[in-house]
Amino acid sequence: MCDRNKVGAEYSAPTPYGFIDSVYCGSGVDGKGLRCVVFLSGCNLRCPFCHNPETLFKKGTLTSAEELAERLVRYKPYFKRGGVTLSGGEPFLQKEFCLALVRLLAERGVRVAFETNGHICDAELIAAGEIICDVKNQESDDLSVYEEFFAECARQGKVPQVTNVLVPGKNDSEEKLRALAALVRKFIPAAQIKLLPFRKLCADKYAELSLPFPYAEIKECDEEEMERAYSVINACI
Repeated sequence: MCDRNKVGAEYSAPTPYGFIDSVYCGSGVDGKGLRCVVFLSGCNLRCPFCHNPETLFKKGTLTSAEELAERLVRYKPYFKRGGVTLSGGEPFLQKEFCLALVRLLAERGVRVAFETNGHICDAELIAAGEIICDVKNQESDDLSVYEEFFAECARQGKVPQVTNVLVPGKNDSEEKLRALAALVRKFIPAAQIKLLPFRKLCADKYAELSLPFPYAEIKECDEEEMERAYSVINACI
């Protein structure tokens, strides 16, 4: 039987497989330009404000890197000034799959960004694409877990986009905002901090999964609170 991967006398190794939840095309908030976002299944955290709980508790669809790359390339005309963002869940949990996908997309002229929680410091993955790191300081005052990740970004000359979901009563105090700014300033002074207002658009997803939404009673973040938070952060830079 002829192997379809055979090239002359050589055989190419099959590309790795990974578990993905979904693919969304048309995002303008997950990296530079218009993006096609791949939501990978599985995460090492359980954030109480998670907007994608389905990626935490569902196994997802087993997909080869080659198959996914071919699917994404079909959307290339729509995101030619942007690219593909690997999100989740946590993409750094599926290293070989992500690296293979980045390589295949690069061969087709498609740029890739990773949306990560920064709790897994992997030099190869950090080097493989643009980095968007979401700092999770809503339930903790200890930001030391991010130091290794940001130090590696700095070592590689990478300037990640730092995001932070602003949750009223959780991480909107001046003390927490100053600590966030100090963390970023210490390792990557050129990095920008983008605050994301807490919203409850995910509440229906928790209901569909028969799960309680931990932040159901917390009010959404308004424009005035966002402006005040930015004023605190900007004063620290």
